[in-house]
Amino acid sequence: MQRYFVPEKNWHNHEVNISGDDAHHISKVMRYKEGSMIICNHPNGRAAKCIITFVGQGDITVQVQEWLKDNAELPVNVTIAQGLPKSDKFEYVLQKGTELGAEAFIPFQAARSVVVWDAKKAEKKMNRFSKIVKEASEQSHRNRIPELKPVLGIEELIEASKQYDVKIFAYEEEAKVLEHQSFGKLVSTIEKGQNVLVCIGPEGGFSTDEVEKFKANDFYSVRLGPRILRTETAPLYVLASISYHFEELRYL
Repeated sequence: MQRYFVPEKNWHNHEVNISGDDAHHISKVMRYKEGSMIICNHPNGRAAKCIITFVGQGDITVQVQEWLKDNAELPVNVTIAQGLPKSDKFEYVLQKGTELGAEAFIPFQAARSVVVWDAKKAEKKMNRFSKIVKEASEQSHRNRIPELKPVLGIEELIEASKQYDVKIFAYEEEAKVLEHQSFGKLVSTIEKGQNVLVCIGPEGGFSTDEVEKFKANDFYSVRLGPRILRTETAPLYVLASISYHFEELRYL
């Protein structure tokens, strides 16, 4: 059943109004009619099975039939701070990271980022990023859309990190030594409900200055397995590992 995230202002008790791109998708792409069923997500994380009662030009009205009890969110709140990579790699991280359960994303202007954030194009880019995250949330049946935060530099990232319970940065040098910080052991110490910040470097990795600042501010330096991962692969490794630990191991 197709799922849509609807802003809070569009909810009126048991009636929900859908407009814009979602209304177009419902009527023109999916070709739903009155009587068709969809799922609407409220910003508070709850989802409802709804029946379409009106299909207009750019305007859809539905009635809530049943509130669902499903919850597809990770038991821990993981924010990915991604060093800005080249090309469309950040969009890939947003899409796949959303599917894997990330709570939020922070684009990080790292010292070795080849890409330099262009403030003049920021609004257009952020709108595109937001659309990618929203569509990935719908596809993966998330209860919430991950938050997409503004681009931060190293000092701003350090300041923002103070609100997190666990702070991690993936450091490629950890993969080259025998005595390394085990990511698996660190994950096993994380508790449900905690806020976790994971920082991933760009293609060239973190600079020495960034590494020193992370360590001076209580970040754990970890390796993500014995192999060096691409910048767009690393956050997916992290999220998949956390998902396995908290959502799958309990069934073994």
